[in-house]
Amino acid sequence: MAVPKRKTSKARRDKRRANWKLSVPAIVECPQCHGRKLAHRVCKQCGYYDGEQVIKMDEEE
Repeated sequence: MAVPKRKTSKARRDKRRANWKLSVPAIVECPQCHGRKLAHRVCKQCGYYDGEQVIKMDEEE
């Protein structure tokens, strides 16, 4: 069985653990309805993606 020869220092251990971080979601403005949406996804308000209507939405405005 493999056993460490030396104790791992706190600095080395914490450097290894420093890469566990969350990334901020890419939120952009929809060019059709100017609402906020996730990048590279269909807009939930208007149903458009890349200038084309992909999902038919019920307009209750």
